[in-house]
Amino acid sequence: MTYSTQRRVSRALVLGATGGIGGEVARQLTAAGWHVRALRRGGAPRASFGDTARDMDMGIGIEWVGGDAMRADDVLAAASDCDVIVHAVNPPGYRHWDTQVLPMLENTIAAARRHGATVVLPGTVYNYGPETFPVLREDAPQRPLTRKGAIRVTMESRLRDASRNGVQTIVVRAGDFFGARTRNSWFGQGLVKPERTTRLVHVPNALGVGHEWSYLPDVARTMVMLIERRRALPGFANFHMAGHWDADGTEMAAAITRVMARHGVEVRTRRFPWWLTTALSPFVTTLRELREMRYLWQQPVRMDNARLIDVLGEEPHTPLDVAVHATLEGLGCLPRKPSA
Repeated sequence: MTYSTQRRVSRALVLGATGGIGGEVARQLTAAGWHVRALRRGGAPRASFGDTARDMDMGIGIEWVGGDAMRADDVLAAASDCDVIVHAVNPPGYRHWDTQVLPMLENTIAAARRHGATVVLPGTVYNYGPETFPVLREDAPQRPLTRKGAIRVTMESRLRDASRNGVQTIVVRAGDFFGARTRNSWFGQGLVKPERTTRLVHVPNALGVGHEWSYLPDVARTMVMLIERRRALPGFANFHMAGHWDADGTEMAAAITRVMARHGVEVRTRRFPWWLTTALSPFVTTLRELREMRYLWQQPVRMDNARLIDVLGEEPHTPLDVAVHATLEGLGCLPRKPSA
């Protein structure tokens, strides 16, 4: 009698695979040999004019299924046979958080409970108020100042409750994302303008105030490493990443300046026009939401990654100039090469 030695392929469902963190985690899980399934209304996305090669490559090797994260039956069906559910889905443009964020999470929890899957959540610093600054540890009290922060606290509370009933959860919290697929970020909306050669950088920090940034591929790599070690983790595992610490709020702008100088472009820096967000916030949702988070730029907020180092032995860390170059290239901010 012969026995098969072939191992079962690990499977993951990614909700929000067309977004920045969801897409990057999906890509890295696929590269690590996982079978990745992605739920999206309309199924597989189609490449459109203006998509970069990186964007179009994101869907390679991913099983796209049609469905809606707001529909419990769709999530339940998509999660069938999955070991992990990456919950990286959010309503676009900060809209409908009050009515959509928690129902989507409840659908994920129900699917994870039914199929015995681990839930992985990209966390935020919105959960914390100024009394926990300047250094954030995983056990710091969560007393948010904003509506979005209160919703994020409720999300983690429900996941913690679910973990007591057999639904393992991994939360990875990082600083402000930057990367080739992060147009909907402070880097892509505040510091630079996508699809324009960067000649001006707006600096949001108050003078001398430090800020933490996290390169998206590093965050995704951290999540994949924790996923692959999930059997050794507790039912609710919460980790902070140190990312790139900008000690006085000038280093990110300096890195952008250095990268653009290598392409022959001179860059000026200017203070971010917070007055404009105040004036236009009643009319523009995105500006209103950016203004709500201003307190995170008025005082230093740094995360302690000691727990992460204890588990992984290291934190993935791409050199800043390399990460900034890839980000500017992906956002279309480097000068165009002449056509042949």
